[in-house]
Amino acid sequence: MDSALSQTIERVRASIASQTALRIRGGGTKDFHGAALQGEVLDTRALQGVVSYEPSELVVTVRAGTPLADLEALLAEQGQCLPFEPPHFGPGSTVGGMVAAGLSGPARASVGAVRDYVLGLELVNGRAELLRFGGQVMKNVAGYDVSRLMAGAWGTLGVITEVSLKVLPVPPAEATLRFAYGQADALRQLHAWGGQPLPLNASCWVDDGSSGSGILYVRLRGATAAVEAACRSMGGERQDNAVVAPDWNACRDHTLPWFADRTARPGHALWRVSVPATAPVLALPAGVAPPLVEWHGALRWVQAPVAQAAALQEAARQVGGSASLFIADGAERTGDGVVFDAQSAALAQIHARLKQAFDPAGVFNPGRMGGSW
Repeated sequence: MDSALSQTIERVRASIASQTALRIRGGGTKDFHGAALQGEVLDTRALQGVVSYEPSELVVTVRAGTPLADLEALLAEQGQCLPFEPPHFGPGSTVGGMVAAGLSGPARASVGAVRDYVLGLELVNGRAELLRFGGQVMKNVAGYDVSRLMAGAWGTLGVITEVSLKVLPVPPAEATLRFAYGQADALRQLHAWGGQPLPLNASCWVDDGSSGSGILYVRLRGATAAVEAACRSMGGERQDNAVVAPDWNACRDHTLPWFADRTARPGHALWRVSVPATAPVLALPAGVAPPLVEWHGALRWVQAPVAQAAALQEAARQVGGSASLFIADGAERTGDGVVFDAQSAALAQIHARLKQAFDPAGVFNPGRMGGSW
């Protein structure tokens, strides 16, 4: 066991003994999200490096503090990638933070989420025990897949120290098509395309500021013949890949002008609304601007005051979805208040039992997910 890992385990053991809360942090690029950021910082960036990489097996094992950009560069050298396009939100994003946050980029609706690519991981639990779950192949688990449970837990169940990930080859062909559609027409068209054998990879609809109008961008990825055939059948205006690639990255990292406009709207927070892809245009509260729509209709970003929480959550609930506060008003990090949508009593009990099993002393990221989390 190397010194960085030993020091991490000892830090956790000391925190348990002194009942001192720990705030697990890599690059800090997602400090804006969560109900509260509490405790002494436990920096994971000393846990760096690629443990193993087998391009022919499409598997990489990497330590949690490794910069995400470094991993993506390594994969690119072999013509491979993380197909779920994890957001960076800044230059310091780490692999451990990527898994802990469980956030995926524009391609998520077509290729799957972060958790779908986690084959196994190593973590330090709330008893200062070093545990391993899963492995380096897809079929490696009998029972519940604990390694994937850590995706989206926001560090509340343990300190991730190492992760094994499935990677994929970069698709041989790509094209982005542009369409002039209002939101309702864009959603209907995305639904129709979803029922056809098309190499859909990502989509983004945004209001262009005019009355009832907007622009829909659809990215295709796959075999060259399939992409070219889809371009012919779908129509639209084909974009230059070199020109739009930065825009897709900006969509992933929330640096598009639509996201930046929130700073010019005093009192507005950014809300993440997850709904079925077939859901119609949401009945948003009066005065709330149209959303930015991703994931073929399943993810809708909304800018609205925190006071609109109940109305937004009810609008999402009406179509079988949920709404949560992603970034508070003008915040680098969120303060106390409404963050996540209400959960059922049964789900709350499951969460409480998981917390008790993995972190009985409650030292990891207290309050990050609201309530006792």
